[in-house]
Amino acid sequence: MTVYNVNLGIGWASSGVEYAQAYRARALRQKQIPAKFIFSDLILANNIEDLTANLGFTDDQIIWFYNFFTDAKIAPSDYPLTQWEQDVHLEERGKYEKKVTEKEAQYTLPDEDLWIGVRFHDAQKQTIDQVSYVTTDGLMVKRDFYSYTKYACEYYSGEQQNNHVTFREFYNEDGSVAYTEYLTQNKGEVFEFPHQQIYYSKNDLYREMIRQLNWTANDVVILDRTGEGTNLSNGQIIFEEHQPAKMVVVVHADHYDQHYTDNHRVLWNNYYEYSFTHPDDVASFVVATDKQKDLLLKQEEKYYGHKLRVDTIPVGSLDQLRHPEKPRKRHSLITASRLATEKHLDWLVKAVAIAREQVSDVTLDIYGQGVEHDRLKKLIDSRNAGEYIRLMGQHDLTNTYTRYDGYVAASTSEGFGLSLLEAVGSGLPMIGFDVPYGNQTFIDNGQNGYLLEYNEEWSDEQKVASLAKAIVRLFTEADLAAFSKHSYQLAAPYLQDNIAAKWQSLLEELVND
Repeated sequence: MTVYNVNLGIGWASSGVEYAQAYRARALRQKQIPAKFIFSDLILANNIEDLTANLGFTDDQIIWFYNFFTDAKIAPSDYPLTQWEQDVHLEERGKYEKKVTEKEAQYTLPDEDLWIGVRFHDAQKQTIDQVSYVTTDGLMVKRDFYSYTKYACEYYSGEQQNNHVTFREFYNEDGSVAYTEYLTQNKGEVFEFPHQQIYYSKNDLYREMIRQLNWTANDVVILDRTGEGTNLSNGQIIFEEHQPAKMVVVVHADHYDQHYTDNHRVLWNNYYEYSFTHPDDVASFVVATDKQKDLLLKQEEKYYGHKLRVDTIPVGSLDQLRHPEKPRKRHSLITASRLATEKHLDWLVKAVAIAREQVSDVTLDIYGQGVEHDRLKKLIDSRNAGEYIRLMGQHDLTNTYTRYDGYVAASTSEGFGLSLLEAVGSGLPMIGFDVPYGNQTFIDNGQNGYLLEYNEEWSDEQKVASLAKAIVRLFTEADLAAFSKHSYQLAAPYLQDNIAAKWQSLLEELVND
């Protein structure tokens, strides 16, 4: 049995879907179940291996659409600068100037009217991952991409006003062209292989990749993310091509919109609507919490008369319960998420500033990256709160939670909440709104924190006031030791051994059915 996990992209500040896949990868490795993770987005800003290894995937687990049809392997960028200089016959090209900075080696070739910037992957080791070729008047000509070999090159139009990529080549290990990707005027993609074999869309070539994977009845395909509305309709293709393998759909978010749902109709989350209305193709829907499972089962039977198979398997797990090695910092709060508007981190900034009036030493550290960074920084500065509210950036938080006295969240929708799990696994008292499904899973009101009443019709000021009041209450009234003990009790069922066993049981049952 091999488990194929289907996704689109991955980044440095990945979403909960990618983190859920990383946790699943560890669980499957523990049970020695082979697993592959399919990524179909074009990823060239970094070697995809940097991003996947950063989340704990092993290189042999990764299937990247754009190098699937080459023999180049997913591997770290360790190509030596000295080797590149030999490859381009630098010494034979006449006069040149070389300048080395922290980030790149720069070459000016006046006889060729060319500037070359070689980006270091590791400046100390002098290994590279990208090379940009630019004319002396500033026009990008082409850019090469390296891991242990040159695996891709993109060529630019050379236009002064609209210089853009016109085509890309993807290479085999020996440097031969495996195929060429041409970009059309409507931003579509055409792929040409040797001997004039042509695929006129990304959908066509993706379907060919799926067919070449040769899935069998002993395989399981887990659909994590679909790309309908883009150049790739991978969800539709997986539905059409997965057999004879069993297909599992993981629901990573709230599966419906309650605002447009009544006794007569339901509005599904558009990412899952097709699978909910075509359940015969799905061997199991996997959700992260029992609350969501119960609701989905009731809704499918009520609106469609379907009796689904829905399994609860948390999207995250804990390798161990973590206890502080030294006293937690008094009255310190932590929150961790993407810096995105839907996380409502601005409410937390305002709430902590208000709570500071009664708890004079309360602090908040905000971990994560995202588009809201600059706006949050301005908000913090406008309240002169920089000394006690800090934007910490992206970090491995494995051993970080135990330094803090509590965890606070302002998100109004969490399908699960990996940071919530990690927080209770480090024994943190919790504060959050009573919204599906993560807060309701990890906060027992009055026992390990405060699950706050929530009404979306309230003004932002009311929501901020509710958070501020809970923060003050946590640090002036609560038995923090008792709250911490209960958080550890909530976390225990999420230890990796338990979650790995759930995955093993489900997969074996599906394959043997």
